[in-house]
Amino acid sequence: MRRLPLILLIATILHTAQACSEEKHEYVANAGERTPTMRTTDVNTFVSDSGYTRYKIVTPMWVMYEDAEDPYWHFPDGLHLLQFDKEMNPEASIDCDSARFFSARGLWQLDGHVVAVNTMRDSFLTNQLFWNRTSRKVYSDSFVHIVRTDHILEGYGFESDEQMNAYNLKHPTGIIPVERNRFGTTAATTTQTDSNAKAPAGAAGRRRAPAAQ
Repeated sequence: MRRLPLILLIATILHTAQACSEEKHEYVANAGERTPTMRTTDVNTFVSDSGYTRYKIVTPMWVMYEDAEDPYWHFPDGLHLLQFDKEMNPEASIDCDSARFFSARGLWQLDGHVVAVNTMRDSFLTNQLFWNRTSRKVYSDSFVHIVRTDHILEGYGFESDEQMNAYNLKHPTGIIPVERNRFGTTAATTTQTDSNAKAPAGAAGRRRAPAAQ
Protein backbone atom coordinates (compact mmCIF):
# COMPACT_ATOMS: atom_id res chain seq x y z
CA MET A 1 0.00 0.00 0.00
CA ARG A 2 1.27 3.44 -0.91
CA ARG A 3 2.50 5.40 2.11
CA LEU A 4 0.59 8.51 3.05
CA PRO A 5 2.62 11.76 3.23
CA LEU A 6 3.77 12.76 6.69
CA ILE A 7 1.96 16.06 6.89
CA LEU A 8 -1.25 14.57 5.44
CA LEU A 9 -1.08 11.91 8.14
CA ILE A 10 -1.43 14.51 10.86
CA ALA A 11 -4.73 15.82 9.45
CA THR A 12 -6.02 12.28 8.87
CA ILE A 13 -5.07 11.16 12.36
CA LEU A 14 -6.68 14.10 14.13
CA HIS A 15 -9.93 13.51 12.23
CA THR A 16 -10.05 9.76 12.90
CA ALA A 17 -8.02 8.99 16.02
CA GLN A 18 -9.55 7.45 19.09
CA ALA A 19 -7.81 8.95 22.12
CA CYS A 20 -6.31 6.99 24.99
CA SER A 21 -8.00 7.00 28.35
CA GLU A 22 -5.52 9.54 29.73
CA GLU A 23 -6.95 12.31 27.58
CA LYS A 24 -9.04 14.95 29.30
CA HIS A 25 -11.67 16.92 27.37
CA GLU A 26 -13.27 20.25 28.20
CA TYR A 27 -16.11 21.70 26.12
CA VAL A 28 -17.22 25.34 26.20
CA ALA A 29 -20.70 26.31 24.98
CA ASN A 30 -21.18 29.48 22.91
CA ALA A 31 -17.45 30.14 22.80
CA GLY A 32 -16.24 33.42 21.41
CA GLU A 33 -13.30 34.40 19.23
CA ARG A 34 -10.76 33.97 22.05
CA THR A 35 -12.42 31.13 23.95
CA PRO A 36 -11.66 27.52 22.92
CA THR A 37 -14.57 25.29 21.96
CA MET A 38 -12.65 22.20 23.11
CA ARG A 39 -9.49 21.52 25.08
CA THR A 40 -7.83 18.09 25.21
CA THR A 41 -4.74 17.33 27.30
CA ASP A 42 -2.27 14.45 27.47
CA VAL A 43 -3.05 13.12 24.00
CA ASN A 44 -1.27 9.81 23.32
CA THR A 45 -3.02 8.01 20.49
CA PHE A 46 -2.39 5.00 18.25
CA VAL A 47 -4.17 4.82 14.91
CA SER A 48 -4.81 1.72 12.78
CA ASP A 49 -4.81 1.52 9.00
CA SER A 50 -5.96 -1.58 7.08
CA GLY A 51 -5.85 -3.66 10.24
CA TYR A 52 -2.37 -2.58 11.33
CA THR A 53 -1.30 -0.06 13.98
CA ARG A 54 0.55 2.43 11.80
CA TYR A 55 0.69 5.79 13.59
CA LYS A 56 1.15 7.36 17.00
CA ILE A 57 0.46 10.99 17.85
CA VAL A 58 1.55 12.63 21.08
CA THR A 59 0.82 16.18 22.24
CA PRO A 60 0.45 17.74 25.72
CA MET A 61 -2.47 19.92 24.62
CA TRP A 62 -4.88 20.23 21.68
CA VAL A 63 -7.15 23.30 21.71
CA MET A 64 -9.89 23.99 19.14
CA TYR A 65 -11.19 27.46 18.23
CA GLU A 66 -14.03 26.55 15.86
CA ASP A 67 -15.99 29.76 16.59
CA ALA A 68 -13.13 32.02 15.53
CA GLU A 69 -13.44 34.07 12.35
CA ASP A 70 -10.68 31.87 10.89
CA PRO A 71 -11.28 28.57 12.75
CA TYR A 72 -8.17 26.72 13.84
CA TRP A 73 -6.75 23.99 16.06
CA HIS A 74 -3.81 24.91 18.27
CA PHE A 75 -1.09 22.65 19.67
CA PRO A 76 0.76 25.18 21.88
CA ASP A 77 3.10 22.70 23.58
CA GLY A 78 4.30 20.81 20.53
CA LEU A 79 3.33 17.86 18.38
CA HIS A 80 4.98 14.47 17.72
CA LEU A 81 3.92 12.01 15.03
CA LEU A 82 5.47 8.59 14.56
CA GLN A 83 4.78 6.24 11.64
CA PHE A 84 5.29 2.44 11.94
CA ASP A 85 5.75 -0.33 9.43
CA LYS A 86 3.60 -3.48 9.63
CA GLU A 87 6.00 -5.01 12.17
CA MET A 88 5.58 -1.93 14.43
CA ASN A 89 9.09 -0.66 13.70
CA PRO A 90 9.34 3.17 13.58
CA GLU A 91 10.03 4.42 10.04
CA ALA A 92 9.12 8.13 9.79
CA SER A 93 8.36 11.03 12.13
CA ILE A 94 7.69 14.75 12.52
CA ASP A 95 8.18 16.99 15.55
CA CYS A 96 7.61 20.69 16.23
CA ASP A 97 7.44 23.07 19.19
CA SER A 98 3.94 24.28 18.31
CA ALA A 99 1.41 23.87 15.51
CA ARG A 100 -1.82 25.32 14.14
CA PHE A 101 -4.28 23.85 11.66
CA PHE A 102 -6.62 26.37 10.00
CA SER A 103 -9.55 24.04 9.36
CA ALA A 104 -11.52 26.23 6.92
CA ARG A 105 -8.44 26.81 4.71
CA GLY A 106 -6.90 23.38 5.06
CA LEU A 107 -3.57 24.94 6.06
CA TRP A 108 -1.06 23.53 8.55
CA GLN A 109 1.53 25.80 10.19
CA LEU A 110 4.35 24.12 12.15
CA ASP A 111 6.58 26.41 14.25
CA GLY A 112 9.63 26.37 16.47
CA HIS A 113 12.16 23.60 16.14
CA VAL A 114 10.58 21.66 13.26
CA VAL A 115 12.13 18.31 12.36
CA ALA A 116 10.60 16.05 9.70
CA VAL A 117 12.05 12.69 8.66
CA ASN A 118 10.68 11.00 5.52
CA THR A 119 10.69 7.30 4.64
CA MET A 120 14.04 7.77 2.83
CA ARG A 121 15.51 8.91 6.20
CA ASP A 122 16.08 12.45 4.89
CA SER A 123 15.80 14.97 7.75
CA PHE A 124 14.35 18.46 7.27
CA LEU A 125 15.12 21.06 9.96
CA THR A 126 13.61 24.54 9.94
CA ASN A 127 11.81 26.98 12.27
CA GLN A 128 8.59 27.16 10.25
CA LEU A 129 6.90 24.82 7.78
CA PHE A 130 3.55 25.06 5.98
CA TRP A 131 1.42 22.43 4.27
CA ASN A 132 -1.49 23.43 2.04
CA ARG A 133 -3.95 20.60 1.47
CA THR A 134 -5.55 22.43 -1.48
CA SER A 135 -2.35 22.91 -3.48
CA ARG A 136 -0.83 19.70 -2.07
CA LYS A 137 2.44 21.52 -1.37
CA VAL A 138 4.78 21.68 1.60
CA TYR A 139 6.79 24.90 1.77
CA SER A 140 8.78 27.32 3.90
CA ASP A 141 10.32 30.78 3.47
CA SER A 142 12.71 30.19 6.38
CA PHE A 143 16.20 28.76 6.53
CA VAL A 144 16.14 24.99 5.86
CA HIS A 145 18.78 22.39 6.74
CA ILE A 146 18.34 19.06 4.91
CA VAL A 147 20.39 16.03 5.91
CA ARG A 148 20.68 13.23 3.34
CA THR A 149 22.84 10.12 3.24
CA ASP A 150 25.20 11.60 0.63
CA HIS A 151 25.21 15.31 1.47
CA ILE A 152 23.71 18.13 3.53
CA LEU A 153 21.84 21.02 1.93
CA GLU A 154 21.20 24.48 3.40
CA GLY A 155 19.30 27.45 2.03
CA TYR A 156 16.29 29.76 2.17
CA GLY A 157 12.91 29.04 0.62
CA PHE A 158 11.78 25.44 0.31
CA GLU A 159 9.00 23.73 -1.66
CA SER A 160 8.09 20.07 -1.85
CA ASP A 161 5.44 17.58 -2.80
CA GLU A 162 3.36 16.07 0.00
CA GLN A 163 5.64 13.06 0.31
CA MET A 164 8.66 15.36 0.82
CA ASN A 165 10.52 13.22 -1.73
CA ALA A 166 10.60 15.76 -4.61
CA TYR A 167 11.82 19.06 -3.20
CA ASN A 168 13.62 22.24 -4.20
CA LEU A 169 15.66 24.87 -2.36
CA LYS A 170 14.96 28.27 -3.92
CA HIS A 171 18.12 29.95 -2.61
CA PRO A 172 20.74 27.36 -1.63
CA THR A 173 23.62 28.68 0.47
CA GLY A 174 25.61 25.55 1.25
CA ILE A 175 26.20 22.02 -0.04
CA ILE A 176 28.11 19.75 2.32
CA PRO A 177 29.28 16.39 0.90
CA VAL A 178 29.20 13.57 3.42
CA GLU A 179 31.74 10.76 3.23
CA ARG A 180 32.28 7.71 5.42
CA ASN A 181 35.79 6.84 6.44
CA ARG A 182 37.17 3.39 7.12
CA PHE A 183 36.00 3.54 10.75
CA GLY A 184 32.38 4.00 9.65
CA THR A 185 32.10 7.58 10.90
CA THR A 186 31.10 10.50 8.67
CA ALA A 187 33.01 13.58 7.56
CA ALA A 188 31.58 16.69 5.91
CA THR A 189 33.24 19.47 3.91
CA THR A 190 31.23 22.63 3.30
CA THR A 191 30.91 24.00 -0.22
CA GLN A 192 29.41 27.48 -0.38
CA THR A 193 27.19 28.41 -3.29
CA ASP A 194 25.93 31.71 -4.62
CA SER A 195 22.58 32.57 -3.01
CA ASN A 196 21.01 33.05 -6.46
CA ALA A 197 22.38 29.81 -7.88
CA LYS A 198 20.26 26.75 -8.37
CA ALA A 199 20.88 23.67 -6.32
CA PRO A 200 22.67 20.90 -8.20
CA ALA A 201 21.03 17.71 -9.39
CA GLY A 202 19.87 15.80 -6.36
CA ALA A 203 19.40 18.97 -4.30
CA ALA A 204 16.35 19.72 -6.39
CA GLY A 205 15.15 16.36 -7.56
CA ARG A 206 13.08 13.34 -6.71
CA ARG A 207 13.95 10.89 -3.97
CA ARG A 208 12.71 7.39 -4.65
CA ALA A 209 11.86 4.94 -1.92
CA PRO A 210 13.50 1.53 -2.13
CA ALA A 211 11.50 -1.28 -3.70
CA ALA A 212 9.37 -3.25 -1.28
CA GLN A 213 10.97 -6.47 -0.10
